[in-house]
Order: sequence, then structure tokens, then C-alpha cells
Amino acid sequence: MTKGSDVPLAHKSNALGDAAPLTAAIYPFDHPHRARPRALTDLLGGKGAGLAEMISTLGINVPPGFTISVPLCQRYRREGWPEGLDEAITLHTSRLGDRMGRRFGDHNDPLLVAVRSGAPVSMPGMLDTVLNLGLNEYTVEGLAKVSGDEKFAWDSYRRFLHMYATTVMGVHCDELYVGHSGDTTESLREHVVLLRERIRQVAGRDVPAEPTVQLREAVEAVFRSWDSQRARTYRAKEGIDESMGTAVNVQAMVFGNRGLNSGTGVVFTRDPSTGEAVLYGDYLPMAQGEDVVAGTAHTLPIADLEQLHPAIYTELQETLRRLEVHYRDVCDVEFTIENGRLWLLQTRAGKRSAVAAVRIAVDLVNDPDIRLTPTEAVSRVPAAVRQRARDEALAHVGADDAAHDLVTTGLGASPGRAVGRVVLTSDEAADADDDVILVRPETKPEDVAGMAASVGLLTTKGGLVSHAAVVARGWNIPAVVGAQDLTCSANGIHAPSGLLIRVGDVITIDGTTGQVWRGAVTTPTDEIVIRAIEHELPQLPALEEWARQYAHEGEEQ
Repeated sequence: MTKGSDVPLAHKSNALGDAAPLTAAIYPFDHPHRARPRALTDLLGGKGAGLAEMISTLGINVPPGFTISVPLCQRYRREGWPEGLDEAITLHTSRLGDRMGRRFGDHNDPLLVAVRSGAPVSMPGMLDTVLNLGLNEYTVEGLAKVSGDEKFAWDSYRRFLHMYATTVMGVHCDELYVGHSGDTTESLREHVVLLRERIRQVAGRDVPAEPTVQLREAVEAVFRSWDSQRARTYRAKEGIDESMGTAVNVQAMVFGNRGLNSGTGVVFTRDPSTGEAVLYGDYLPMAQGEDVVAGTAHTLPIADLEQLHPAIYTELQETLRRLEVHYRDVCDVEFTIENGRLWLLQTRAGKRSAVAAVRIAVDLVNDPDIRLTPTEAVSRVPAAVRQRARDEALAHVGADDAAHDLVTTGLGASPGRAVGRVVLTSDEAADADDDVILVRPETKPEDVAGMAASVGLLTTKGGLVSHAAVVARGWNIPAVVGAQDLTCSANGIHAPSGLLIRVGDVITIDGTTGQVWRGAVTTPTDEIVIRAIEHELPQLPALEEWARQYAHEGEEQ
């Protein structure tokens, strides 16, 4: 149990009674908890706990904000919007504005915030997010003035309107298309006018102009997203408790779309596909975080950041190493660069393939700064995962078996080889009784039912930390992403050679090499099996020996 002002975790399901002061159920990221924040995921959610840990324990550069605790979401699900929560959020927002030297809704220098979910367990892309909240037709002019960049301000307003309409108001993104926004201030202004009118037509109301109303509705949208169909489907697949609920994190905005020295990215401290001790992820200049994970943009490998911003890359490397040593595990980190300054927006344990889990566990035992115990290593990689690692290793070899039928090579995002019939929609995948490979330009959270029913995923857009890549790795589904020379139509997949792979045709994908073949690739021989284990999983024998010792010691006890 925590002490002091923290809610007792043992009674989290009914931690906040009607008389509980709601202001005390909301925690600034730097709140002086009696327990270490990383241990408070049932109270703060995974994201909130990570933000608090980075600020209070490690002193890492994190934009300030506050966490609306998990028990408040649980109370909302039981009773509806709690009385007094509006006033409590307003108070904490005012305090955040004091820290930032800005005021929420100020026409001259507005405080803008991001509203993000943060469940106690990782549910990538399943819950809702709203960025740039606080903009309206007046505050956008203030943002343009204080930043000295009208184009940036109107681009941020465009992004806000689109995200608010889809996330909070329930408008489908396809209904919001009003043409390309262009890349000039004037074209962005015109686009915003058209977008606002389109939202009014489709939703029957405007996006609220009052920032406090925007914030209330956004927080409630995040609460509601816990019970969305996509979230329920994901929890059923992962065996996550339906009653858990989510926290909401309200955080001062930092802008990756603010000039040439800005950008955003997602990075793993080690390769989550192979376990290799190299940074792995995507970076996108002049963009915001949702651009990277949505899989709609052509991202850059994280290594390109070293050439673009050498000093920031070095700082990022050093910060990531601190996190990995602190958590004694692979970390998945979201970051933003605003005008040459690095900010971290999230850290959590990185989802990894079975092969990577084996390699990482053994390497962390041998890491002099981490020194994971053999017992800890075995507990992180149980027998079922070790068997999956063997199966994945087999899929890594023999990649030239069908070179004459090679269609394209994309990015190997989740290891393993999959053979299946091509389907182009999540509904087709979910309804299939045989092995299918879901082929999409990019996947969205709404596609999770089809993704869960597929033996493999192939996308023509997106990078190594796109939605398709992250979910596939977490579920050990082979995936190839960013196969940019392929296009999808109602008939099937078109390759540059003129080849058409029709819906229902069989293809093979390799989530390690990124290769895609027409037809089924033959199974490796026994000799290849032996070579695969020796080459791909040299750490496995040590882990198996520790497992035997662990089991023997357990028997003796």
C-alpha cells in the first residue's frame, strides 16, 4: 500500500468515494509520492507512472502536466461524470499554466495541452489522444504571434480540428476530406475554414471554441475509449481485466512541427525484432507524434537523426541508456524535438518478439550495469516463449527459397514467416476460416479484430513503429510494413512489374527480411533447422540451462 496522499492500491476499484476531494485524485507529474512512481501504475496508469518516474527520479526533460487517476475513470464508468471533476481539472490546468507562464484560452500567448490515455497495462493505439487542445480562431492568432510562425500555428489548428472531430465527436476520418491543406499559410487558413464547415455538416455542431469545454470533452472521450469495441477486442486477445480503466494525462504541448529543427519519433533501446543492442525506431522531421504511429507517413530510420542533429542524437542515446539501466529492461520511448530541444513524452517496457526476448534476457544478465539474475531472465522468457523463439528462428532462414517469385521487399517489422490468402479488409480477415494475410495501406486501431484473426500483416505505408508493427510484435504475428512500391485496389495488390496479386491468392511474407513472395515458400530442411537455431539463437542454450537449474532448485525447495 502507498502512504500519504496516494490512493491505496489494494482498494483501487472503490478508492474514491463520493466525499473524496477530486482535486487530490489528480496528480502533477512531479507530485511527491511516498512510493516510487513506477510502482503506482494502478493509480497513475503506465504512461503517468513513467512520466512521473522520469521527472522525479531521473530528472529527465519531460513537459509538465498532471494525471487524472485510474480510480476516477473507474468511478466514471460506474456513475458517469463525477460532480466536482470540472472544477478540479480547472484548478490543475491553472496551476500548469502558472508553471508554463501561459494561460489556458489566452488570446495572446495560449497554453496548449495534449490529452493522452494511460492504462495500467500497455494497449498501443487502442485508447484515445487529442493534441494541440486549446486552439480556436482567436488563440491560433496568439500562437502565430508568439511563435513568429503563422504556418506552424495554422498547421497545428488544422491538426487539432481533425483529431478532435474524429476522437471526441466520433466523425469518421473519411468524412472529413476537404482536399489537400497545401503548404502555405494562406492555403492552411482556407483549409481550416473548409474543415470547420465540414465538421459542422457531418457532426451537426462545431468543435467547441471554449478551451475548458474542449478539455472536459476530451477527457471524457478518453474515459469512453476504454469501452470502445477496438479496446475490448484487444483486451480479449491479451487477457486484460475489463474493469481496470485508464488514467488520463494532460500535458503541456511541445511541438515537433515547429520549424526545421523540430521533429518527433519513437525509439526502442534495443531492436525488438532481433534483440540486437542498437537503437530501433522511426523519426519524422517537422511532424507530431501521431504522424509516426499512424503509419501514413514515410518515416526515417532513427539512425538518420545522427546526421540531421548530431548533438540531439547523442543526448538521446545517453538518455535512453539511463532509462534502460534504471528499468533493467528494453524501453519504448516517444520523444519530440522542438526547436533543437529534446523532450521525452513516454517510456514503457518495449514489446518484443520471442527471438528478441531470448537474446535480450541473456544480454541483460551479462550487462555490467544491469546484471539481471538468471532467475529473472528465465521468468521473463518462459517455456512457451522459448518455443516460439525456435519457430521464429526457422522462419529467418532460407529467404532465397523462392527468389523467382519475389514480389517486393519492405521493412521487416515482426519476425517470422507467414503463408496465407490475401484479404484487404479487417472484416474479411475476421470472418475467414483459413489462414489469411491482411493487406492494408496502413492499419488503424479499428482493425484489431482482423489483425488478431490473421497469420500475417502487410502494409504499403508506415515504418517500424507504426501501429501495424507494434501490435504485430506484441502478438508475435509476422509483419512487413512500408512496402511502398505496392498499391492496393479493390481487385488486389499491384506490383510495379504489372503483376496483380488478386484477393484470395496465396502469398508468403517474411517479417525479418521484409520480403514478400507470390505463392507458398517451402519449409526449411532439417539441416537448415539446426543452422537456424545455431545462427539465430546462440543465447538459447544458456537460457535453457538456467531454466533447468531454476526448475531443479524449485524442486529442492
